[in-house]
Amino acid sequence: MEIPVHPNAKALIFDLDGTLSDSLPMHVAAWKKVGEEYGFDFDPEIVYELTGRPTIEFAKRIIEIYGIKADPEKMVDLKLRTFWESADLIKSHNTVTEIVKNCYKKLPMSVGTGAGRKSAEIQLTAMKIYSYFDFIVTADDVEKHKPEPDTFLKCAMLMGVSPEFCQVFEDGDIGITAAKKAGMIITDVRPFLNNK
Repeated sequence: MEIPVHPNAKALIFDLDGTLSDSLPMHVAAWKKVGEEYGFDFDPEIVYELTGRPTIEFAKRIIEIYGIKADPEKMVDLKLRTFWESADLIKSHNTVTEIVKNCYKKLPMSVGTGAGRKSAEIQLTAMKIYSYFDFIVTADDVEKHKPEPDTFLKCAMLMGVSPEFCQVFEDGDIGITAAKKAGMIITDVRPFLNNK
């Protein structure tokens, strides 16, 4: 099933993890390795609960849930190194990346992600779609992350398009809330990804 581009859209913004990339299983695997290292059995539901949030927030939540004494920064370092080592295995959600390829050079496009810049660039390069985007806004580029609208508003500003004419493609409730707060056109990609 094809995901439609809204007729009023003058620019497109894509979430990364779970929207452009089918990376969630790899994030779960990386956190499981962190769990082995720190002595806890990682519950994958945490990934779904916090999808769209920066990795440091995952680490802080894990420390809280499991009651472990750990430095969240060191935990993040281990998780990211583990994730980056397997980045060449990342697959794209073709239903979403087809939009990117079809709209290339027709509409300005950007990525608005809760991932850090290095993770975003590694994933986009592995999927061979990095060059399709005019801008990439990551957790490193804004102070307030999803569900606040700052990530998407920065994308709109960089593309020079008013928020109401930006269409956001998202797979997470936190990101959808951010897009609503930004006053943008929203497409929840989950129904399209579940009907491959």
